[in-house]
Order: sequence, then C-alpha cells, then structure tokens
Amino acid sequence: MAVVLAAALGYCCYATAQSPAEPEVDDVHFHLTNYIQEGISVQDLLALMGTKVGRVALFGIPLQQQWSYQNSGEFAPIYYLQTDAPLYYYSFTDAYIAMEYRSLSAEQQKRFDPMITGFNPSDMYAADHIRRVLKTFPGVFSGIGEFTIHKEFVSAKISGETASLTNPALDRILDFAAEVGLVVLLHNDVDVPFPKEGAPPAYLAQMLALLKRHPHTTIIWAHCGLGRIVEPVEKHAAMLESILSDPDLKNVYFDISWNEVAKYIVASPESVRISAALMNRYADRFLFGTDEVAPKSQEKYLQVYVQYDPLWNALTPEARNRIRKGNYERLFDEARLKVRAWEATH
Repeated sequence: MAVVLAAALGYCCYATAQSPAEPEVDDVHFHLTNYIQEGISVQDLLALMGTKVGRVALFGIPLQQQWSYQNSGEFAPIYYLQTDAPLYYYSFTDAYIAMEYRSLSAEQQKRFDPMITGFNPSDMYAADHIRRVLKTFPGVFSGIGEFTIHKEFVSAKISGETASLTNPALDRILDFAAEVGLVVLLHNDVDVPFPKEGAPPAYLAQMLALLKRHPHTTIIWAHCGLGRIVEPVEKHAAMLESILSDPDLKNVYFDISWNEVAKYIVASPESVRISAALMNRYADRFLFGTDEVAPKSQEKYLQVYVQYDPLWNALTPEARNRIRKGNYERLFDEARLKVRAWEATH
C-alpha cells in the first residue's frame, strides 16, 4: 500500500510539473513575413510562443518593397525606409499564410486566427479579392488586416492610387466584413507627421465618419492611431475616450501594439497613470499585440509585452486579463463562428 501510494503521489507531482502553463497573453498583431515577403515559418512561431502566448492573429505584409537597381544598385533593401523605390501590393501573401496555417495539426491551428491582407484598399474589386480568398481557403481566415490607409512614409511610396478614408472601395470592404463577420484590423494614422501647432488631427474627422458608416463591422484601430513620428496629439486619451464613450461606436476597439506605442504609454509615471485609468474604464475595448515582424527569438518576440510591465502593474486584474487575453478571445471566437457559417452557405 505504501509503495502504491508513493508511486501515485510521484505520478501526480510529475503530471503537475509537466502540465502546460496557462498562457499569459494573446497577440492580435503579428507579421509572419516582412516587406520583401521573407520571414519565419509558423512552426518557428509556435516555438517562440511556447507556453507564454496562447493565440495569435496571423498575417503577412500586403506590400512588397521593390528592389530598383537604378535606385540602390547592388544593395537589396529589406525595409521601406532603406530606398526611394516604390512599394506595391502583393496578393500572394494570403495564399502563403493559408498554406502555413494548413501545415499545422488541428490542435495547433486552434492557436491561430489568420487574416486576409493582400488587397489594395483603393480598389473597388478589393472586396471581391477577400471573397475569393475565403472561398479558395475555407476554414482558414477569421479577419482582414492589418491593412493601411494613411501611414507615415508608407502611403506616399505605394504605386498607383493613394488610399483614402472617403473612397467607396473602403466602404465596400467594411460592408463585406460585416456581412461575413470578419474582424477588421485597420492602420490609419490620426494625424500627419510634424503637424501645424494647434491644428486638429488631420484624419480624425474622416476616420470618425468612416467608423459611423459601419456600425455593424468589428473594427480594431491599430496602434491607437499613432505612428513612429505621429505622436499622441494633445489630450490623446480624451480623444480616445470620446470614441469609447460614444454609443454609436461600440463596435470600435484599439490595439496597443508596436514598441513605438509602448514608448508613448510608458514614457513617464503620468503617461502610465493616464493610460491605465482609461483602460481600466474601458477594459473591454483594448487588445494587446506585439506588431513584431518575423522575430528570431522569444526575447525579441516578447519585447513589447515586457516593455508594458509598468502598464500591467497599473491595471486592475480584470482589465489586465481582458486586454491581454479576454477581448481577443471574445472577438475572434465570435468571428470564427460567423465566418465558418458564411462559408458553409457560400
């Protein structure tokens, strides 16, 4: 009896030690590939996630940086700031992401929510591309994005017509997302770089009008509207709260991805206090993301998560859990059900 009991206790201790830890966070903003469509495999990403990260919204980058010999000679740029050559839309990214996802086991697939991003948002046919991808790869995608309308340095480099918040092509995209149940992850800087002092944010009015035209579309505004040079406008938290408190905009969420955004939020005890107070009041409307691009190590992958330690410590336990995991799972669990239902009837 003593031997059996000891063996049983030993097994229980071993099982407890070996059982997987509960993940700390989900990632709503991850790029598997970079601006020349190179990166890491989804299996590499699984290793980086380990037991720390539960689920990831998975996408590439919809833009390819052109290597122009006339511009940079033998130097092959891998980032849009390394050359004056243009960017162009690269639709194959969606097929690549779908095939990476399909290479996973059914259990591994549960940890990912692939997103469609290989479309030109100024093209009236963009919604048709999204429909075509869903029908070609059923059972794969849960959302669209990250795609960009106004982005510092990037928008001006893209070949062809410039994307706009007032373009009916964008309305077609968001209408279709609502019809299917796709989550939308949209990048749009709220302002231009180096704005005139005292001027209102250049794109705020157009962005608000767009959001109000699409009350049935779940929209995540990436980076809270900020950029590398597009810094928080005066009373940025108040601007966000005016959106969060508007009953006509209850479908709008914000992600706090990117180390540049984290830099603003944790810049000082006062910035942490203001940010935490806002997020505690609207804990169900913010989501964490890394905005990492094909990182090579877990340390690099989780650097933004660690950078936010002062914020995590300032949040209530409920708000911290919602922003790190709960909101992601609520939005994407719902999207999975709606998108699979649409696919079943189309």
